[in-house]
Amino acid sequence: MAIRVALVGAGGYGAHHRRFMVPLQEAGRIELVGLCDVRPICDEPGAPVPDGAVLTGDLAELLAIRPEIVVVATPPHTHLEIATAAVRAGADVLLEKPPFVSLAEHRAFSLVLDETGRRCQIGFQALGSAALAALTTAIGDGRLGRVTGVGAYGGWQRPDSYYDRAPWAGRRTVDGRPVLDGALVNPFAHAVMQSLAVAAACGPVSIADVEMERYRVRDIEVDDTSMIRVHLASGPDIVVAVTLCSDEVVEPRVVVHGDAGRAVLDIKSDELALPGDLGSRTIPGRAGLLENLLDHRAAPDEVPLLAPLARTLPFTTVVEANRADDPPVAITPEYISGFGHGAERVVTIPGVIAVLRDSAESLKLPSELGAPWARRS
Repeated sequence: MAIRVALVGAGGYGAHHRRFMVPLQEAGRIELVGLCDVRPICDEPGAPVPDGAVLTGDLAELLAIRPEIVVVATPPHTHLEIATAAVRAGADVLLEKPPFVSLAEHRAFSLVLDETGRRCQIGFQALGSAALAALTTAIGDGRLGRVTGVGAYGGWQRPDSYYDRAPWAGRRTVDGRPVLDGALVNPFAHAVMQSLAVAAACGPVSIADVEMERYRVRDIEVDDTSMIRVHLASGPDIVVAVTLCSDEVVEPRVVVHGDAGRAVLDIKSDELALPGDLGSRTIPGRAGLLENLLDHRAAPDEVPLLAPLARTLPFTTVVEANRADDPPVAITPEYISGFGHGAERVVTIPGVIAVLRDSAESLKLPSELGAPWARRS
């Protein structure tokens, strides 16, 4: 019998979830019984509104139809309230990343899960990558020797209109509630989580300290260019360096340093290069998070969740450090360039991607590398 699924946050990124649900509906695995959004709900390309689905802007009305799984694709500062209501109504939850904007929220929801016995999958879909599994297996098998560090870097370009996409875009808080829509917490969250997952292949991840350098080129409340160095109680240091103001578009990559060789994983393409390989190879296959949740519900002892809440605790620890950090440092105009006009104007930092790549390779922060625009906050 098809599992009854509802989606909270039907537009925006929610349309992405709707498209992924279509083949599951056609296969009879799920029935999309309800869509909830504060904005009008309509057909999206590749994701029509199912006949008979409840369309509402009221969460209580949606939960009253008793969905078995609720997918939550709403702004981060709304996650705790919505996810808690869903599990208390008897549903399992697929919760988009970042799951929570504080450790207090993370722990509060963990207690609700324990109390209700419900399940929660977090939307880090890259954790379902076969390439990541191959990399962690290679680490466990000793192909890299002792892992001495994990670096990640990536650079995208976002126009001014990116910060008009939602009332919470580029904001640190909304109505006094933390949002933290910065480069590390939201758009490059996968780079952070994949790096933590790689480090977990070396042993339990317990974060002892987090160093940060956070910058901005626009008049926004959060960082668009960020670097962190995570020190573990036991295990390799992790450096993640990313920007939305890149002079060159480079999809996020994880670089694993070992005393017997290095590995490089392209998070988007699932290309992996391991010591001894003649070059990188694409390892296809990603387990879908909703499918994995369905399989786990059917056989919980045989099919573990790919992204359970507990696995994402180190990520929320990084978010907590971001929340406690000083406001991002404004990069002065002499280090900034740009192109385009109006809402499609793109601002870049010339030479930034080379600095970020060096950070991942050297495990140093930009101020330590002498980047002219970099300084500690």
